[in-house]
Amino acid sequence: MNHIPDSFQTFDVTGGPEFGRKNLPKLRAQMETLGLDAFLVPHEDEYQNEYLPDCNERLMWVSGFTGSAGAAIILKDAAIMFVDGRYTLQVRQQVEESLFTFTKLEGGGMATWLRANIKKGQTVGFDPRLHSPAALARIKDAVKFAGGETHALSDNPIDTAWDDRPSVPLTQVSIQPQEFAGKSHHEKRAEIGRSIAASGADAALITAPSSIAWLLNIRGGDVKCTPLPLSTAIIDKSGQTQLFIAPEKLSDPVRQHLGNEVSLQSEKALEDAMSALSGKTVIADPNTASAWHVETLKAKGATVKSIQDPVALPKAKKNAAEIASTSAAHIRDGIALAKFLHWLDTKAQSGDVDEIDAAMQLEQFRRHDNSIRDISFETISGAGSNGAVVHYRASTKTVQTLKRGSLFLVDSGGQYPDGTTDVTRTVPIGEPTQEMRERFTLVLKGHIALATVRFPKGTTGSNLDALARHPLWQAGLDYDHGTGHGVGVFLGVHEGPQRISKAPNRVALEPGMIVSNEPGYYKTGEYGIRIENLQYVTEAAPISGGERDMLGFANLTWAPLHKTLIDTDMLTRAERDYINDYHAEVLTKVGPLVEGDVKAWLQAACQAL
Repeated sequence: MNHIPDSFQTFDVTGGPEFGRKNLPKLRAQMETLGLDAFLVPHEDEYQNEYLPDCNERLMWVSGFTGSAGAAIILKDAAIMFVDGRYTLQVRQQVEESLFTFTKLEGGGMATWLRANIKKGQTVGFDPRLHSPAALARIKDAVKFAGGETHALSDNPIDTAWDDRPSVPLTQVSIQPQEFAGKSHHEKRAEIGRSIAASGADAALITAPSSIAWLLNIRGGDVKCTPLPLSTAIIDKSGQTQLFIAPEKLSDPVRQHLGNEVSLQSEKALEDAMSALSGKTVIADPNTASAWHVETLKAKGATVKSIQDPVALPKAKKNAAEIASTSAAHIRDGIALAKFLHWLDTKAQSGDVDEIDAAMQLEQFRRHDNSIRDISFETISGAGSNGAVVHYRASTKTVQTLKRGSLFLVDSGGQYPDGTTDVTRTVPIGEPTQEMRERFTLVLKGHIALATVRFPKGTTGSNLDALARHPLWQAGLDYDHGTGHGVGVFLGVHEGPQRISKAPNRVALEPGMIVSNEPGYYKTGEYGIRIENLQYVTEAAPISGGERDMLGFANLTWAPLHKTLIDTDMLTRAERDYINDYHAEVLTKVGPLVEGDVKAWLQAACQAL
């Protein structure tokens, strides 16, 4: 029986400049002992996770930065902090500027900096378990070009210096029912085995816990907001699988579920198990497997085939049962969203409610559904100027009230056994300004363009990204984050390999793939706007005279858009029709499931423009 805590989130101050002040000297002392001039600190852990267990928050320990993407280079007398466009404001709030120099991950990140700044003869240390071989190859080339040397470390100096490091999580593994998974793990393993054989390989090393969870129809709780069992697996072309996981996590029912074709060993046995792959060709994804995994395979005599994790694409292309289950979860989530948006339009209009109150109120509405297991990420509850911080996290130190005359941006989601949700709405507190309405409407126009596009097979998310930005671009505006990410089914709220962004992506969008649609606009120091629905790729209805089969998107998220923020004069007839049709469907799907004042509010919120 899963234990559900009284609250999924806290708002205590985490991270902050004091971490760098306290811990940089400790790390530098270890570096001196090891003879290092520099040490690389990526955000990723041994599993290349986005969200980490507390024991693996090494970047936060050394810098105070708590964002989900970043890196640092620590030198004897300097420290460089790398973040992407989502975190340019947050990093200045959390990291001591007198200790760290800030730069962007974009444009080559650590490798570009090392190439330009490492001096001849300097030694750069790294933990090979924390870097993918693709990223590490770029780093090694850069250091070599600069005349320096790289040194792989068997023990991470942060782990040595971290005297109060939290313990490794040992959460019980659960079974994902086949009614939600759509296929048994026997069928999935056989399918993946065939793809391994077709690629000319004998086996695949699976290092992404999300791939293992999907493949074996299991879930865990080792990582916040994501039901992952930290583990590693080897699957051969017959479908036979070795799972390397802490045995304490496995109950008898889970062991019976896995059966005889899945052998169970502790994670410490992985290196020895690789010896049995000598002389064989083994797939290792160069973007998810660590450099340690790849080099160890080679050292054991295996031939490494550097191609995409064979589980990644089948996992991304949801089957009919997965689409049906997540659709049901999204409708139930819509009940909580309707209650919350009604609350925002009534009780939260006083000017006395703060960001933490709002985030907790939304969580409580979600918890009315007894099936909920967690939130899918820490709620972004941004009032006024905090809404302009793309991945803002409210804390007791930064909390603002929802003041009249401002905008409130809330980005949130839930983890249900049958689906993972992610939705953003922007709501006025009091009367919005005309500028707010105009910029909201520009974002909305981009959102609609991406929701309604038809596209031929073979189209990637990168091909579509400009559609969502075009209305903003025409006004000289833009946003510094991707437009869409993949989403799992009771798995990660951010998953690949598909995405919609400016950054090149070669993975074509295929039926069953779930992506977010979330253009935005952020005015630093004043307000933020984002509109996000989840949608999945599906076959588009044929058009008379059309010559090619087309794909399109079907919507998953059902929550009203705030009509006070829509400048209808800026809309085309087609855009107005889309909004009216969307609201009619919200009312059809969610309306019968709410009652009283919430139902009356929803009916008004969904009235046609």
